[in-house]
Amino acid sequence: MHSYRSTPHSMRKALFLMTCLAGLGPIVYAPSVSAAVSHKTHGHGTVRHAQHVPASHQPSAAQASSATVARRPKATSINAASDENVVVSSSRQVHSRGGGMMRVETAPYAVQTVSKAFIAAKSPTSTALDFIKNLPSVSVSDPDTSGMQGGIIQSRSLTDADMALMLDNAPAASAKYLSENIDSENLESVSMMPGSSPIDLPATSAAAGVMNETSYDPGHKFGGMTDFSYGTNNMSREFLRLESGDIGRTGVRSYISFSHTHARSWMGAGSNERRHLDFGLRKDWDNGSFAKVFMSWNSEDFVIDRFPTASEFFTYKHTGQGYGRKAEFDKTGNDYWKNNIDHWNQLFLTAPMHFVLNDKLQFDLRPYYNWGRGWDGSSGGFSSGNTTTYAGGQVIPAGTPLTSYFLEDGALDVGATAKLGYDIDRHNHFEFGYWYENQNYTQHFPTSVTKADGSNPSPNDGYYQVFSNGTRSFPGNTTGYEVHSLFLNNTAKYLNSRLLISAGFKYVMTNIWFVTYPGNAHMGQNLTAPLPHLSVSYNINEHHQVYINAEGDFRQPDPSAIANTKYTGTLPKNQYSIKEELGYRYNDKYVVFDLDLFNYNITNRLLSTYVGNNQFGVVNAGNQTARGVDMMASLQPIYGFSPYVSFEYLNARLDSNIAASDASGNLTAFRTKGTQAPMAPHVTANFGLTYTNAGFFANATLHYTGPQSVTIAGDQRMPGYLTNTLSLGYHFKPVWYAKSPTVRLNFTNLTGAVVRTGAIGVGTNATVVRLMNGNLSGAGSSAQFYVEPRFSMTGTVSTAF
Repeated sequence: MHSYRSTPHSMRKALFLMTCLAGLGPIVYAPSVSAAVSHKTHGHGTVRHAQHVPASHQPSAAQASSATVARRPKATSINAASDENVVVSSSRQVHSRGGGMMRVETAPYAVQTVSKAFIAAKSPTSTALDFIKNLPSVSVSDPDTSGMQGGIIQSRSLTDADMALMLDNAPAASAKYLSENIDSENLESVSMMPGSSPIDLPATSAAAGVMNETSYDPGHKFGGMTDFSYGTNNMSREFLRLESGDIGRTGVRSYISFSHTHARSWMGAGSNERRHLDFGLRKDWDNGSFAKVFMSWNSEDFVIDRFPTASEFFTYKHTGQGYGRKAEFDKTGNDYWKNNIDHWNQLFLTAPMHFVLNDKLQFDLRPYYNWGRGWDGSSGGFSSGNTTTYAGGQVIPAGTPLTSYFLEDGALDVGATAKLGYDIDRHNHFEFGYWYENQNYTQHFPTSVTKADGSNPSPNDGYYQVFSNGTRSFPGNTTGYEVHSLFLNNTAKYLNSRLLISAGFKYVMTNIWFVTYPGNAHMGQNLTAPLPHLSVSYNINEHHQVYINAEGDFRQPDPSAIANTKYTGTLPKNQYSIKEELGYRYNDKYVVFDLDLFNYNITNRLLSTYVGNNQFGVVNAGNQTARGVDMMASLQPIYGFSPYVSFEYLNARLDSNIAASDASGNLTAFRTKGTQAPMAPHVTANFGLTYTNAGFFANATLHYTGPQSVTIAGDQRMPGYLTNTLSLGYHFKPVWYAKSPTVRLNFTNLTGAVVRTGAIGVGTNATVVRLMNGNLSGAGSSAQFYVEPRFSMTGTVSTAF
């Protein structure tokens, strides 16, 4: 198929990636700067973050004076603000509370983390969205319980489109397709930073902060793990991971895993299939340097969901009449599930490297690569007869069902961050870096004849392609951007490191383009974003900490959303946010408590609009202010019970009257200034309870989200709702090669509640409303909704070996 992406441009990006990764091979297999890490010294799961030098290798005071002896480098993890934050995995478990639903944090900004203890208790089909559902700053909606898809995140009046969604600090798939990133068995933790984004993070969308998934590091011993799950909706899943252990004397260790999932759609007809592969490799040096590779491949075919309007939802709730795809081919409506399939292949690669160059100087390089290709099919109406033909010129009979496609010829995201860190003196650590990123999306919207059995053919199958007057209907566009960014930051520690002051500045320069076909109509713009960062934290003593954080963040219109927005001659403006946080933390051997006050001022608010067929557009929607408070608390186990509670109060208001047209086409505005922002509930609350006793474990969660507006005009609202989950399991003693045989049951929606959990995009106005000029509005659009999937149960047997 002809692609409009220029070959030289693509070659430049490919060469850029190879240049970043070329040095990794010799680096990984190079001998250690001193002795190779001993297998006896470092057991399985020792150093999770290589920035931390094990105690046995830390220099004495006398040794530290020698320039030839490596010293412990500064922490660079996005969850760490100081050396004390980067600890071995066993200490991470000690610092985890509430069954892994909360962790002790010390960074000078809000961080909310779920750890491996909680992840391991959930169903293996879960994605990161399932793990963060009970954090105070988010409300999560997802369309299924089988892990085929992702969903949406609402956070402090913003959405996942405003967030940097990362895997090992590299840009990953959007929330709607989060299942493409990584299997849950290979996930160590998920962290939310709702009010901040580290200055060295490669992100063009961080107004709502960051969600970072941390992948599993391979162990030092040969082995692996496997599990099998079966559950509701005929869901079956198999997973196998093999680990190499330390490979000879190279210090390299790796793993590879594969999973396969099959499940029926819970609403309507259809079956879904997912195949996923993860690969990880790591080498550590004794001085704290490390090189790591994580790669994942995902291939899936799933039924494109129908999202109900309010009336369709109430029909389902009161009569049981569903709104899903049809089980048989219906030539009249052409809504057969096999004609509404999302077919997608995704490749993700990141290779972070950290080098301790000498006693004062460190260097970090983090290249990444993300490439996807596939298509979505849906009903395309019917042939008109004489004007539509096959490729050979044969007339397609009038009334023949057609299929329309969103054909992604290629979605490419490639980039790298390079950073130098220098210890100026015993108080100050200075960092300077550069970030480059290139995104390029080429998509077309062709039409093909639906197969005789009602299924959609590949849009690349020439036998079914539709032509008009001898020319194939093949409209499309290429959209993307190129980012150049410089950043610098200084972190100062005083009063025996109890006082930490970090100040930095990031300057982002972006070139955005949008080309439509046929016609080669061009749009483009150059954008800049100055992003100051300032944070201060003070440890009053070992139990109490206070912090202040202030920064500028921005959201750049996503290329895929631009491609789905009506061509008007101008592109949406960048969204810019000024955010402040004031926080307090307390922890001792019994209690962990975290309080965070926040204030956002948002200019040129970007709202996501749902355009159908799993695609989203984007529009500017004035200015907005959001203020509120987050609270989290958890306890160490008491007689085996470990409770967790979290709460958020949010007051988000629109600061502008948003432009609209009245019924006569006159430009005016909705009366929105001072009203509640859409998708910004005032209250969210969570409760969790974990129980462990000998081999038995259990976890129960409860989530509440309050009422919210779902249209710009504020004339349609969604009521508050409750969701719940339950996990039960037992760890058996080792048997033969099975080191950790485990059985667990996972339940969702135990009460079978039929509730809406979120809007998929924002509507304009559900009804006719009075506008600023006194006239009535024209016809608008109401919201479509996510609905909580019905009761589900998943049983899993697993073991390490």
